[in-house]
Amino acid sequence: MDSKKIEVTLVKSPIGYSLRQKNTVRALGLRRLGQTVEHADSEVVRGMIQKVSHLVKVTE
Repeated sequence: MDSKKIEVTLVKSPIGYSLRQKNTVRALGLRRLGQTVEHADSEVVRGMIQKVSHLVKVTE
């Protein structure tokens, strides 16, 4: 089965945001500004992205 992939890029620093949002960014595998990671498109990942949507850019 070919699961869809989404690319998540950190475009804004989580500095100044809550620890919870920083932890969400880290859980997505993002460490530095401009870094892009690839995830399987799942409801869990979509929920995490929604919580930090102001910090990341998503490419399908």
